[in-house]
Amino acid sequence: MQTCQILGSGHAVPERILTNADLEQMVDTNDAWIVERSGIRQRHIAEPGSSLSDFAADAVNQALERAHTAAQDIDLIIVGTVSGDMKFPAMACLLQEKIGATKAAAFDISAACSGFLYALHLAKSLMQTCAYQRVLVVAAEMLSSMVNWEDRNTCVLFGDGAGAVVLGPAADGRGILSSTIHSDGHYSNLLYNPAGSRHVLSAEDIDNNLATIHMQGREVFRHAVSSMTSALNEALEQAGLGAGDLDFVIPHQANIRIIEAIAKRFKVPEGKIIINVERFGNTSAASIPIALNEAIQDGTIKKGDVVGLTTFGAGLTWAASIIRI
Repeated sequence: MQTCQILGSGHAVPERILTNADLEQMVDTNDAWIVERSGIRQRHIAEPGSSLSDFAADAVNQALERAHTAAQDIDLIIVGTVSGDMKFPAMACLLQEKIGATKAAAFDISAACSGFLYALHLAKSLMQTCAYQRVLVVAAEMLSSMVNWEDRNTCVLFGDGAGAVVLGPAADGRGILSSTIHSDGHYSNLLYNPAGSRHVLSAEDIDNNLATIHMQGREVFRHAVSSMTSALNEALEQAGLGAGDLDFVIPHQANIRIIEAIAKRFKVPEGKIIINVERFGNTSAASIPIALNEAIQDGTIKKGDVVGLTTFGAGLTWAASIIRI
């Protein structure tokens, strides 16, 4: 059965950088406290009135150019996001229009920080069963639009950005070797935004920050480490590989402590685990494609390298994939 490989990648982030020093002027926190607990030193934050689909389009156009693919040749667009431009239509449809992918079907999926690997898993399956030849997988988030800037436990964590890959038929042993996705709604109360059809917010609710991110940090941390570890082990087993076969690991860039725990459990040598959380913060679904594109473009990850991707997000959701670049 045909599998698929990454033909090109790209990412885009807002120009504005919000440093820990800036946050010290906004909320009761300090640089040492933020770095110790998260590893984050800065994050990119979109200006008011910005459109997330614009950042997604920038990332996609980079990926298309590197894949030597025209937008008109894209068959399918899947966007992982929980912070699209509007409630509806899907941001994928807005993105389709912006890049001129006139023949593509387009839709969004909602899996929070797991959105990119969920979309990648789905894209692989649809390419195998529906004979799509060129698929765009995009992850884009503007979580600054739903951050409570008075909550020091969450506002220091999140940044905005987008990442994209173009997928095509695999060749030379390259491609997505395996992927796995999971969820457990029993823990949906650990990380959520209550605004929605069940809770239509009044002006007073909005003033009281009910349309923002709510998180039980310690419980999220505990589930994240175990779930990301088990998912990566499962994906390795599916691919017939062991941890020692991985050239690099790219975990979801949520928190340096989570990343270090994953590295320790898989005995990943220094320099073989890709980390950029200190510069971007947690960009949710976009974190893995941003880190992947950076590592490819700076030459860290090269053609033929085997890379393990693993993530965790609200839902709860978690996923992993093994890719030969």
